[in-house]
Amino acid sequence: MRACSAKLNGQKSTMCSADITIYGAGAFGLTAAFEALTRGAKVRVIDPNGVGFGSSGGIVGALAPHTPERWDQAKEFQLDSLLLSRMYWPKVEQIAGLSTGYGNLGRLQAIPNDHQLELAHLRSTSAQNLWRGLADWRIISVNEALGWAPHSPTGWLVQDTLSARINPALACAALAEAVVALGGEIVTQAAPEGKVIHATGVWGLTEMSKRLDHEVGNGVKGQAILLQYDLPNAPQIFTGGVHIIPHSDGTLAIGSTSERYFDNPQSTDELADDLLARAITAMPQLSDAPVLKRWAGVRPRSATREPMMGADPDRKGEFVFNGGFKIGFGIVPLAAQRLIDLVLDERDTIPENFKVEASLGD
Repeated sequence: MRACSAKLNGQKSTMCSADITIYGAGAFGLTAAFEALTRGAKVRVIDPNGVGFGSSGGIVGALAPHTPERWDQAKEFQLDSLLLSRMYWPKVEQIAGLSTGYGNLGRLQAIPNDHQLELAHLRSTSAQNLWRGLADWRIISVNEALGWAPHSPTGWLVQDTLSARINPALACAALAEAVVALGGEIVTQAAPEGKVIHATGVWGLTEMSKRLDHEVGNGVKGQAILLQYDLPNAPQIFTGGVHIIPHSDGTLAIGSTSERYFDNPQSTDELADDLLARAITAMPQLSDAPVLKRWAGVRPRSATREPMMGADPDRKGEFVFNGGFKIGFGIVPLAAQRLIDLVLDERDTIPENFKVEASLGD
């Protein structure tokens, strides 16, 4: 099935009818649209602010796994989604004709002391089984990193080959083009038709909390810095709580803070300055890199800190797709598949901790 016409960021809908209406043109809304379109549904995306307006339009883009230990359903889901990403984002790029900035280039982490070194070896053994031989978690010396490594007091690093990077703003733009190429529509206003998916980030969590008289989630502010530093094929670095992400376009992102309480959601301050200082301490070669941008935004975090997805508890025929927080781009390829299984086929394969009911509590 195809729409009567496809439109990107138009003011009003020109589609004859839609099987699915999606509110929100961020990472969650656009991946849900992309997935539904690949299955033949007619899809309309509505967002008055345009594509990638909220936290999905950020600059960091670290697709990094949890540690391979204390395994649970959420870690298994994240693993499967990161593995799926290796095919998913290149497919989006092929359809859209645009780069998402995706690269499965791995990650380096400093090992600060002997205790952490012992843990790293145990996790390396666990990863061999838990990651099913599809990615590695190994220990290497700083010298093996060939000059691109954080300061490590032990002289050793964790190197994993599952981590990847993406450019969030570019990924949203590419997803939007792919949605339109597949016959979908992205507009700023229209009446809803068909089944409805709410992928509206922090605003959606706030609205839902008020409607249900129960806090289902909240917003966490993050600040980040973008430098001019051209090292497009280097792995990302995580050290001292700071992500350092070389991007494919000659930039490098440093992030991010986690601020539960804040006054201005879009302002940067001394916390961003501290991020930059910590990154330079770990990687002195960044000291002369020009600062291109300081970014701040609010990321949606569900009450369980896991993605929140499934049927809306009091709106028949409507669904929730929210709560990406820090791992949204990493889990969304598989999460969109599972959500559309439910929306189109009434097949529920959503992990229990990800379901809307989990965020409602007792």
